[in-house]
Amino acid sequence: MINVDGLIKKIVSPLVDYPHEIEILHDESDRFMEYHLHLNEDDVGRIIGKHGHVIQTIRTVVYSVPVVGRKKVRLIVDDGK
Repeated sequence: MINVDGLIKKIVSPLVDYPHEIEILHDESDRFMEYHLHLNEDDVGRIIGKHGHVIQTIRTVVYSVPVVGRKKVRLIVDDGK
């Protein structure tokens, strides 16, 4: 099984100025595996990108990873506030 936390961190780290402040928390429910990406507030704009293109591309990669059961994966970006 693929380590989704590690995958997210590997994709996001080169894109931010403060990679040491990346924190990924996950929450599991009946239907979803939610991954909350916490970043320095200066890096949030870099990850979202113009018109959300960067985060949408990251989500496409992360959502393609198979998880146990029939759960769907969600990636939520939380700003540093």
